[in-house]
Amino acid sequence: MKLALDPQMFYATHAVHELPDVVAKMGYRWMELSPKADFIPFFGHPRVDDAGVARLRKRAADAGVGIASVLPVLRWSGPGEEERQAAVRAWTRAIQITVDLGVETMNSEFNGRPEGAEFAEAQFLRSLDELIPVFEREGVKLVLEPHPDDFIEDGHAAVDLVRGLNKDWISFLYCTPHTFHQGGPGGDPAGIIARAAEKVTYVHLADTLDHTASNGLRYIVNPPGSTARVHQHAELGRGEVDFDAVFAALASVGFDGVVSSCVFGWEEDAEGISVRQREKATALIDKHFGADRLTV
Repeated sequence: MKLALDPQMFYATHAVHELPDVVAKMGYRWMELSPKADFIPFFGHPRVDDAGVARLRKRAADAGVGIASVLPVLRWSGPGEEERQAAVRAWTRAIQITVDLGVETMNSEFNGRPEGAEFAEAQFLRSLDELIPVFEREGVKLVLEPHPDDFIEDGHAAVDLVRGLNKDWISFLYCTPHTFHQGGPGGDPAGIIARAAEKVTYVHLADTLDHTASNGLRYIVNPPGSTARVHQHAELGRGEVDFDAVFAALASVGFDGVVSSCVFGWEEDAEGISVRQREKATALIDKHFGADRLTV
């Protein structure tokens, strides 16, 4: 099992090639590369050339930090055909970057609009038809997660679609800060993880409040009736996710993938939170899986 840090809270102060040193300083051996303006930005073509990729790979090796995954977020499910085609071009370049970094895994979101789910799914599948040969040629694995406000938000439905894609190299990511958006009341982490079983290969680790609790008044969003999806990526203990239930469920299905700390929004304490997240995650892994399960 790998314990990684998504160093997003350091993005504003560090270039992408500086991140491995930050991750090592926080005590992690693995790093997740989520969307970043000078690397692969949200909904845009990559902003790094081959020399920049080589520089990042060397800095990571020098720091003793492995790259667990590369995470693009692109409009491969539309809303329009031009956006979808641009996303496929960006995905193709992102796959090459991943290979050149020596990384074997990419993770991403379904994207697309929930109010047009049927069309978005068709666009998503069309993009995959074009990208599957690239993934398979390069030997890169893909891990998918449902995200609030995507065309698939429900974890059970997402697991079923992942299975329906019928590729042994495509798997499921369980995102703990999305718990209460993906499983109904209480989030049903045990049920979703049990349904995914061997398909759950990646976990995003952060806390969040239960927006369904107290008659939906944990958050007050105006105007009333807004369809905005609100959640946090908070430090463990600041929200209402039952992490013992999550890790017990993961242990019950024999999980042996990547656990990635992905706290956002508390940049004023980025270092302290990153260290505490590592300590809390390690304690949960030791408790539910036994000691010495982490890959160094």
